[in-house]
Amino acid sequence: MTKPTDPTSRRGLSRRQILKASAGTAALLAAAKLNFPAGAFAQGAGPEVTSAKLGFIALTDASPLFVAKEKGIFAKYGMPDVEVQKQASWGTTRDNLVLGSEGNGIDGAHILTPMPYLISSGKVTQNNQPTPMYVLARLNLNGQCISVAKEYSDLKIGLDTASFKPALEKKKASGKSIKAAMTFPGGTHDLWIRYWLAAGGIDPDKDIETIVVPPPQMVANMKVGTMDCFCVCEPWNLQLIHQEIGYTAITTGELWNRHPEKSFGMRAAYVDKYPKAAKALLMAVMEAQQWCEKPDNREEVAAICAKRQWINCPVDDVTDRVKGKFDYGNGKVVENSPHIMRFWADNASYPYQSHDLWFLTEDIRWGKYEAGYDTKALIAKVNREDLWKDAAKDLGVAASDIPASKSRGKETFFDGKVFDPENPAAYLKSLTIKRVEV
Repeated sequence: MTKPTDPTSRRGLSRRQILKASAGTAALLAAAKLNFPAGAFAQGAGPEVTSAKLGFIALTDASPLFVAKEKGIFAKYGMPDVEVQKQASWGTTRDNLVLGSEGNGIDGAHILTPMPYLISSGKVTQNNQPTPMYVLARLNLNGQCISVAKEYSDLKIGLDTASFKPALEKKKASGKSIKAAMTFPGGTHDLWIRYWLAAGGIDPDKDIETIVVPPPQMVANMKVGTMDCFCVCEPWNLQLIHQEIGYTAITTGELWNRHPEKSFGMRAAYVDKYPKAAKALLMAVMEAQQWCEKPDNREEVAAICAKRQWINCPVDDVTDRVKGKFDYGNGKVVENSPHIMRFWADNASYPYQSHDLWFLTEDIRWGKYEAGYDTKALIAKVNREDLWKDAAKDLGVAASDIPASKSRGKETFFDGKVFDPENPAAYLKSLTIKRVEV
């Protein structure tokens, strides 16, 4: 593994960016302390506790948690003692959520949307012991990428993987292993890369080995030839290009425009025990999402992300894509991409239940849940869009910006497949490569 890079060194933060980010943070913390000496709630009506331990993985879609901490927004809502703790991998996040803060773990996290479901159902926990979780908000739409190793540069692989399949077969026939890396079995990155491969006729279980690699280790592993392609969030795709190790095949918004991605998940035990504190956390995260969404703030979002305590990378590995410029590293450059990461616009924060149903349906497709699993009952337990709506009203979100339906309706993918939340079985039936009989 390569040594962590000091974000103030090569391609690092400019002095102006550091001063701007630090001054803004200091001013907001001071304002929060002055205006909310006892928190955002009246004495006696505030949160039951002032602390929570929240996990994150070093990815740009954790920005709302970074900003809520740095800008004093948690403190503004009466939660000054929130700790935002870096996790080594999604597996570590899961283990620490199972432990809870009382067991020296965490209470909630920036998390792959399917994970609260996999943890709540005991599908990925030790001895299949469920740990009830809630999804309180979606953190973002879009913003992930699938990257391909430099050895496939001449193929210029994109949405169409037709040329990728024979190249992989040729490499496999020569006795070399071929691997696709994602970040957690059944998680979003796993499902994006599986969908992309399968749409091109590549079976992600039979034609290529699908492996788990933590996001911060993707670039180092690609450098030593561990994998042929991977799916992850930024900054690791752009860093791959900057280090001239590979290129971006697609940004996942091309696969499914405005797709849901990470969530703000909490242990049900914390939310049930401390409902006011959970609401305060949710409101702080939502306000941070609104701040992150503004174009004028995007450069500062990048500067914050690059800091040592958060992602710890050169700011140049973050800035362009946070601001919507995508240099794919293969000659293709898109300015003002329609697939820029959304934190608040397009109802990015609202956790549509129809989207959770798609994730569960895909996890049935790949054998994470058995066919016929009662997805409706699980969603009813885990998805707390009711708490989101309550928090939105208290935040003063316009009624027109609060979705009236728990479903975003039918979703269309790049290959023409349509997911109708009213008939997930028909969607499953339409898919050629799958691990389930429909």
